[in-house]
Amino acid sequence: FSALDPLIRRQLQDEFIRLSQILKKTTVFITHDLDEAVRIGDRIAIMRDGKVVQIGTSEEIVMHPADDYVADFVAGISRLKVVRAHAVMQEIEAYQAKHGPLSADAPRVNEGESLSKLINLAINNDSAILVEDAGRDVGVITRADLLHTVIEGTEVS
Repeated sequence: FSALDPLIRRQLQDEFIRLSQILKKTTVFITHDLDEAVRIGDRIAIMRDGKVVQIGTSEEIVMHPADDYVADFVAGISRLKVVRAHAVMQEIEAYQAKHGPLSADAPRVNEGESLSKLINLAINNDSAILVEDAGRDVGVITRADLLHTVIEGTEVS
């Protein structure tokens, strides 16, 4: 898709994703464009000198690079759409031990909510954000947690 203009490229990527979901087939998509890999791939393999250095979801690779090469490789990727609530949250007990009980009107999000949406929610809300999975509270996210995640994503070694 690299030789296409941005609009057609995005449309073809969307169509590729749609067809992959319909056909339910494993597809190997090779690209040098990490943004494209993050957008299209469920799992990504980073290679160096013909050898696989790391395999994982885009979130795993961005949040926990296997080595300095991978860290440098993903340094330019925005965490806003890659990182999900479950990767940012802290345990409820740890939060309560430090800050006391949670607010009764604390906003709730699913563990798969994107960092971008979490930040927007935190802008308009002073209390911590409760994270739930299948209707059960599983974690808490504070503004500090969000800021640490964003700052770590902007540091380049």
